[in-house]
Amino acid sequence: MLRIVRYLSKAEIGQMLVALVSIVGQIWLDLTLPDYMADITQLVETPGSEMHDIWVAGGKMLLVSLGSAACAVVTGFIAARVGASFSQRLRSLEFNKVESFGPAEMNRFSTASLITRSTNDITQIQMFITMGLMMIVKAPIMAVWAVCKIAGKGFDWTLATGIAVAILLVVIAVLMHFVMPKFKAMQRLTDNINLVARENLTGLRVVRAYNAEDYQEAKFTEANKELTETQLFTNRAMAIMMPLMNTIMNGLMLAVYWIGAYLIDAAEAVDKLTTFSDMVVFSSYSIQVIMSFLLLSMVFVLWPRADVSAQRVLEVIDTEPMVTDGTQDAGKPGEEGEIEFRNVSFAYPDSRHAMLEGVNFKAKKGQTVAFIGSTGSGKSSLINLVPRFYDATQGEVLVDGVNVRDYKLKALRDKIGYVPQQSFLFKGTIASNVAYGDTDRDDDTVRRACDVAQATEFIDKKQKKYDSGISQGGSNVSGGQKQRLSIARAVYRHPEILIFDDSFSALDFKTDRAVRDALEKEAKDSTKLIVAQRIGTIMNADRIIVLDDGKVVGQGTHEELLDTCEVYRQIAESQLSEDELKR
Repeated sequence: MLRIVRYLSKAEIGQMLVALVSIVGQIWLDLTLPDYMADITQLVETPGSEMHDIWVAGGKMLLVSLGSAACAVVTGFIAARVGASFSQRLRSLEFNKVESFGPAEMNRFSTASLITRSTNDITQIQMFITMGLMMIVKAPIMAVWAVCKIAGKGFDWTLATGIAVAILLVVIAVLMHFVMPKFKAMQRLTDNINLVARENLTGLRVVRAYNAEDYQEAKFTEANKELTETQLFTNRAMAIMMPLMNTIMNGLMLAVYWIGAYLIDAAEAVDKLTTFSDMVVFSSYSIQVIMSFLLLSMVFVLWPRADVSAQRVLEVIDTEPMVTDGTQDAGKPGEEGEIEFRNVSFAYPDSRHAMLEGVNFKAKKGQTVAFIGSTGSGKSSLINLVPRFYDATQGEVLVDGVNVRDYKLKALRDKIGYVPQQSFLFKGTIASNVAYGDTDRDDDTVRRACDVAQATEFIDKKQKKYDSGISQGGSNVSGGQKQRLSIARAVYRHPEILIFDDSFSALDFKTDRAVRDALEKEAKDSTKLIVAQRIGTIMNADRIIVLDDGKVVGQGTHEELLDTCEVYRQIAESQLSEDELKR
């Protein structure tokens, strides 16, 4: 928890110093009240005292109480302000860090866990700053100050207070011993229930198609029960604390009055009033001491979850992405759009088995290079090395004659239009999805990109055309429509390089051909990398690279590979008729 404090701004630290002064002022005023109580007690018990003096003392006591309340309001206001601004900064830091994560980091933190860390965990930290910091500062100052005030006023009373404090500390220590592990487990269980709920919502169609509602409900019930039982344990443990605190506090008051009665009875007549006054003051101060430890106990309720949450948030913020920025803004002049793989090998961070081995090829500006192979042969892994979703473990990937590791990530990715294997659309409109990330959207360019992607056909049938709404994840459009809009999004950028990761699979053969023909005209100067499973999609490519178990087993045109590559011929024979093979 202490490590996360370094993210406090100078303004927030200044405000907290003001809150510290306010807390000290409140404590001083609170500890002044018993003195006025003693004065009023003596005035009431002293024969011949003027009522005016009692009213004056009472008025001073009222003013002190109002001053204490004002200090408490100031402290609460500042604490709430600092807590809100600090949590806002942490959310921004965490969001920005997650944006820099590649697939490797996303695999380390699940999506459900990252959502919990940016919401529930930061809320726990905010609650601790708003309430806990005020208590953790106030409690020890009040306890020490109150003890100094009562020191020397009676050994018997002091001993009773010491015993009560010792019992209190033992109770808190025992409770924390049992509760702390549960608090740590609670955040992990919150992650788990978010994961189950997210899986159910994301895969709702599959759940319904397989009539698996009962199965999913059982999974959720188990996760929910585990979290509920943990919360009940911690809540019950904390519920024991308050009655115990009250019992100890009431027991101390009883002890103070019992000892006071004994001392008053044993005192001389002249000293009885003084002893009675001391008892009133001591009882007030002893309550202040107990209240201090009561506040500390509240801190111990908030601290464990806040501490675990702070560790989880810092774990995200302190994670350094494996793919880091280079220094280059541009490639070599005259080599724009060129891509070259030089003896490239690649293995995923959590795997010992190489996904790619010794890949070599070169794609020149305007060329179409296609990749084909069986499932798991490394096609998607290969093209993911170009935009640096991962870095090659051996060899070099060059874009425009420069190693991709040397590029600034923004400069490299500005050269690329990428259509992923699983098309994803964002909540908004058709136009905002096609021009995604462009604040100065050009509507004519949006229409032209949609024409290339053969998306105009279904867009024109919609009532609002390009302003038609798109639901989160594109759930209100079909798979083929989603794929065409994803292609339009890549074309809209007029990139040097277009990457299609099996992006034509949801299109019928006619639309597939129309999209490829339109791309040849609209993106003739762009280098195109196409991953495909259908021979028909790639047979006209300038070069086809055949992958098998992560190795290149053939390169050439469609006709050349039919004669020279057995793997390619087997794929072609499984998809094309004899007449088509002879063409």
